[in-house]
Amino acid sequence: MVSEHAAPAAASTAQVLVASNRGPVSYTLGEDGTLDAKRGGGGLVSGLSAVDDKLWVCAALGDGDREAVRRGVGEAGVRMLDIDAGVHADAYNGIANSVLWFVHHLLYQTPVEPVFDAEFRRQWASYETYNRAFAEALAEEAGPGASVLVQDYHLALVPGMLRELRPDLRIGHFSHTPWAPVDYFRLLPDDIAEQLLRGILGADRAAFLTRRWADAFIGCCTEILGGTGRTRIGVHGLGADADFLRRRSHEADVDERMAALREQVGEGRKTIVRVDRTELSKNIVRGLHAYRALLDAHPEWRERVVHIAFAYPSRQDLAVYQDYTAAVQTLATEINGAYGTESWTPVVLHVKDDFARSLAAYRLADVALVNPIRDGMNLVAKEVPVVSDHGCALVLSREAGAYEELGEDAIVVNPYDVTGTAEALHEALTMSGDERSGRTKRLAEAATALPPQQWFLDQLEALRQE
Repeated sequence: MVSEHAAPAAASTAQVLVASNRGPVSYTLGEDGTLDAKRGGGGLVSGLSAVDDKLWVCAALGDGDREAVRRGVGEAGVRMLDIDAGVHADAYNGIANSVLWFVHHLLYQTPVEPVFDAEFRRQWASYETYNRAFAEALAEEAGPGASVLVQDYHLALVPGMLRELRPDLRIGHFSHTPWAPVDYFRLLPDDIAEQLLRGILGADRAAFLTRRWADAFIGCCTEILGGTGRTRIGVHGLGADADFLRRRSHEADVDERMAALREQVGEGRKTIVRVDRTELSKNIVRGLHAYRALLDAHPEWRERVVHIAFAYPSRQDLAVYQDYTAAVQTLATEINGAYGTESWTPVVLHVKDDFARSLAAYRLADVALVNPIRDGMNLVAKEVPVVSDHGCALVLSREAGAYEELGEDAIVVNPYDVTGTAEALHEALTMSGDERSGRTKRLAEAATALPPQQWFLDQLEALRQE
């Protein structure tokens, strides 16, 4: 349940509300009891900056956040909910990240998982409690006829719950992930699958990053419920923030990281760049296998190319993610041991998150490797062509949402096909400068067609017109 210390803002006045698990600010509790605030980044934070008068409802994610709520510390326009830590852990790690994420990204090893037992049902009850806390807070804060935009799979039940509490509101739900095809979605227990769909269909409008994911949702609703009812379905393909990226990528700290990376790469060598979290769906291990296959099949690239791989640890409180991060590090070490020389390190791997270093790698990239098993969009595929200094070839999985917009000018791969990906890397490395330049220009134009602020405003306008 929501803590009594989570004091609301002025009641029933907000006309634009956003709900998400993670908010725009987080707090760290120092040893001396001081609270330090840190602003978040990403497409959602950037997009919401388009609206000044809004209220963002989010969860307290750690001890610092919870202490800030208890002390009444916060910033205007943000309401942070102090949901019981155990309830949040069950809802976030137990259901959202270990069940819903796995379903929508097709990650289960189905001979042995999933197992929907009593423990799953216990955690599902926490997911319901977590969603209800958001619905109640939104109902309390929203002014008459307000517009509420609920974000992502963490809060799939909120629209239906909120509709019961406040039928006067305009409610939208946006899915930042893929949506599972109906046969895979039906891995879920029948009552849970129906509850999830009805939860989202409590919205006036449900929106997705691509037409493919929207059609998959419609297919699930049609098969399980007989249709989408009165809910309208929309598509808004979040683009890269070109102005911010181009400005930020030429600041002094990025130049410093570029100099360090150039020294690691060595003079005259080409670069294959990937920047990802060590998330199972990102397919980093197969990407490394493909790079090794490139060095085997085309030994002329030995000593002439370096794979800059940034694999930033993700969800390390889950054992399967710890194992995956370790597998990435082990394979990179094996490749360097098998092929490296005194003057050449085939894989430059970094696992500590560093945004400036990521931008430096974008600028240096001759080839960008984006090969997810499945991805709602993948902004890295859109950001690299915008930032690249000399143009880059994009090797892109057909299972990334970005494929819908960028596929025509990318070298497209089946993410499971290691041999095919190796050949795609070879094709990218041998692409002529003129062709690479032309493709990069077109990729950048497509990637920035719907920048974050316009992406959010389009959703808000569409919701108000329903």
